[in-house]
Amino acid sequence: MTEFQVTAVGVVRSTRTEAEDDNWDAETSSIELFPPFDQRAVAGLSEFSHCVVVYVFDRATWDESRMARHPRGNKEWPLVGIFAQRAKDRPNRIGVTTCRIVAVEGATVHVAGLDAIDGTPVLDIKPYMEEFGPRGELRQPAWTTELMHSYWSN
Repeated sequence: MTEFQVTAVGVVRSTRTEAEDDNWDAETSSIELFPPFDQRAVAGLSEFSHCVVVYVFDRATWDESRMARHPRGNKEWPLVGIFAQRAKDRPNRIGVTTCRIVAVEGATVHVAGLDAIDGTPVLDIKPYMEEFGPRGELRQPAWTTELMHSYWSN
């Protein structure tokens, strides 16, 4: 396998210190950028309503026993492969979330709905543009709607 080296551009600051599964919309987080990334790096970002945050599940683990599982250990949901779910325990432990931009102050981006805990390394921030959203009709299995019922809010 080819390996790549990445460097964090910032860190998540949040009141959550544990990776809980639900109610992420109640959390407002900040992304503090590391030098040399300063206000120049986020110039114009506040013009967007949302951004995509790419981060590392740095406290998650991976081994081949996680290749397929019942999401959240619920036997009523099907056994699905790691690439058919969004679990944190992934081969490369990379997380991606679309968040609402609350404010941009200096080299800090305040967001709502980021499902990352305090101290999580951030690899990238991208503005969300409608044109990069899904094209065509969406479909997903029914179990995912059940799983996500309380993920963002109660």
